[in-house]
Amino acid sequence: MTGEVRIMGAEGPGGLTLRTAGLSARGLPELRAAGLPPYLGQGWARVLAALAGRLAASGEVPDEVVLTPDVTVRLTPGADGTLVPGPPPGRDEDEWRHDVVVRLFPEART
Repeated sequence: MTGEVRIMGAEGPGGLTLRTAGLSARGLPELRAAGLPPYLGQGWARVLAALAGRLAASGEVPDEVVLTPDVTVRLTPGADGTLVPGPPPGRDEDEWRHDVVVRLFPEART
């Protein structure tokens, strides 16, 4: 199956919301990250792209995705039918979101 997956974003009072568009054409749920601080937008667009690539390649929806040995992303169903990436148990979500970007994209430190 061919086609692209795009990452779309919108800023609202609760922060930035990013969402994929294109996974549903492969029979998979879309990904959605909401409430992001705007400064994490570009980094999390890249995180969603990496997750979308893994889902599209496997054609399955795992409970979690290991992007690197030190970055694990849990995928939980959202109320709107999307998958919501989240931290492993016991991690603060805001801290984890920042940590994921810095670990995956070290250039984001500066």
